[in-house]
Amino acid sequence: MKRVAAPITERPPARRSASSGTSEHQSLSKYIRARYEDCSRSQKDVAQYIVDHLDEAAFQTAEELARRANTSSSTVVRFSQALGFEGFPELQAAAREEYRRVHGKAGPNGAVSESTPLFSLDQNEFETALTADHLNVEETARKVSRSSVDALVEAIVAAEKVLVAGTDQMAFFASYLRHLLMLLDLRVDVVASPSQEALSRLGRIDEGTLVIGLSAGRPHPLVVRAMKLARHRKAHTAALTDATLSEVAKLAQIKLYYSSNSPAYVRSHTALLSLIQALAYGVYAQDSAQYDDRIKAFRLK
Repeated sequence: MKRVAAPITERPPARRSASSGTSEHQSLSKYIRARYEDCSRSQKDVAQYIVDHLDEAAFQTAEELARRANTSSSTVVRFSQALGFEGFPELQAAAREEYRRVHGKAGPNGAVSESTPLFSLDQNEFETALTADHLNVEETARKVSRSSVDALVEAIVAAEKVLVAGTDQMAFFASYLRHLLMLLDLRVDVVASPSQEALSRLGRIDEGTLVIGLSAGRPHPLVVRAMKLARHRKAHTAALTDATLSEVAKLAQIKLYYSSNSPAYVRSHTALLSLIQALAYGVYAQDSAQYDDRIKAFRLK
C-alpha cells in the first residue's frame, strides 16, 4: 500500500493573510479530497475523519483526533507532514480557518449554533453529549439531499427484496431497519457477520435486490464485499455512512450522509437512527392505507 507523497507543485492551504484578509489557497477539505487516493489505509482514516468532522479536527488535540479516527497520533502527524504541513498544529490552523470561514464564528469548543442553547454554559458531560446529538441531527437534516431520500424510498418500495449489510456497531441499526421495513410486509434480510448463513444471503443477491450498506468510519470488509457483489450482479445499491469518502459510499448509487460528532469515547449514531426511522416513514407514506392494515394486524399479536 503506497503512502501519500508530499505535494510538489502545489502548496497546502495557508493561514488567512493578515494584510489582505483573504486565504491564498484552496480549503483544507478540498486539498485532502484531491489527494485522498494517494493515502495509505491508516492515513485515509485520518483524511475521512477530518473532512467529515472539521470542527473536531479544528479544536481537538492530535491524540483526541487519532482516537476518534481509530489510528495513532503519530499517523496524524505523519499525515499532516505528507500533505506539506510542518506538523499537526499547522494542519489544525488550516482546519480552523476553513471552519470559521464556513460557520462565521466558532465558540471555545468549536460549536456554533444560532438557536438558543439547550443548557447553561457550565454544561456537564451528560448535557454536552446531548447537545452534540442535537447538533448532529440538525446538521444531518440540513445536508441530506431530498432527491437522494426520494430515490432510496422508491428503491426500497420497488425492490423484490432488500439486504441490509452492517457489522459490529452497525449490526443493531441494520436489524432495526429490517424490523421497521418488515412491519410493512417487505422482504428484508440482514448480513451482520461472516457466518455461513450470512454469506449464503450474499450469494442470493440479484438484479431485483436492493443492497443497503451501513458504515461508520472505515467500513467492515464484509460490507464492502456485499456492495461490490451487488454492483457486479447489477443490483441497486445504497449507503448510509458518516464518511463521505468511505469506500461503501463510492460503491453506492444512492448515498445518505449522517453527522456523528461526539465528545464521548464513541461516535454518535443518533442522526443515523433518525435517518432510518425517517426512511421507514417515507416508505409507509407511499401507501399508508395498505400498510395500516399490516401494522394493525401486527399490533394484535
